[in-house]
Amino acid sequence: MNIETLRDYCLQKKHLTETLPFGPETLVFKVMDKMFLLIGMEQPDRFNVKSDPELAVTLREEYEEVQPGYHMNKTHWNTVFMNGRLNDQQLKEMIDHSYDLIVKSLPKSKQEMM
Repeated sequence: MNIETLRDYCLQKKHLTETLPFGPETLVFKVMDKMFLLIGMEQPDRFNVKSDPELAVTLREEYEEVQPGYHMNKTHWNTVFMNGRLNDQQLKEMIDHSYDLIVKSLPKSKQEMM
């Protein structure tokens, strides 16, 4: 997967916004104004996604391409490298998991809009 494919995949999600709140070097994807994925434009071979804490640890132990979230809360965020042995389906599953975690954390009124 590359940054263009990742971006196209994210843009298909409901209630998504694409922003640059940290400057032009970091692209942030949000659902209902809550971040679920960040990718650095200067390092487009990796992205940060939110993860269930237990799953985060499991993925880090299983794949060297999954590291504690760079500049993020390392309990809840992973940095995922796209240029390793993870295939596109695995990367999409991590993106979907992050998106779903955020949706589940939204107030019921916002969840019903989904």
